[in-house]
Amino acid sequence: MDVNDLLTEAYGRLPHLVESAVAGLSPQQLRQAPAAGANPVGWLVWHLTRIQDHHVADLLGEEQLWVTGDWARRFGLTPDPRDTGFGHGPEQITAVRPESGQVLVDYHRAVLDRTLAFLRGLGPDDLDRVVDPSWDPPVTLGVRLMSVLADDLQHAGQAGYVRGLIERG
Repeated sequence: MDVNDLLTEAYGRLPHLVESAVAGLSPQQLRQAPAAGANPVGWLVWHLTRIQDHHVADLLGEEQLWVTGDWARRFGLTPDPRDTGFGHGPEQITAVRPESGQVLVDYHRAVLDRTLAFLRGLGPDDLDRVVDPSWDPPVTLGVRLMSVLADDLQHAGQAGYVRGLIERG
């Protein structure tokens, strides 16, 4: 298996996790935190998708889908390209109001489709390219892609767990 196939396989596992976390939940349940200060399912899935959209758009040198599409309105937000959920406090978390589970799935699918197209076009040497020299050691494309994937998988797992708490009431 080459690295493109490996990355495509890994990122390709996310849709099932996203879909199973949000399927059948009402907008109210998507915004329901399991405890004070905890993140709701909708916010977790929104955030993991925003991080992928933000980082991959930067790698491509393109605008984020969040900015170019109608996504922000469907979450009750403005299309601020810096708003990824990183550093959100309680008020910002509750401001993320997905209109449905389907909008979370659709936004994730749109972002993932662009990510997968990007991954298919990479060569082995591309992964060694430095994309952020401000870190020590500098961050390569390969490291950035793994960082996004790890963050996405972590938050998808959290969303699934929170969903289970909601279902148990």
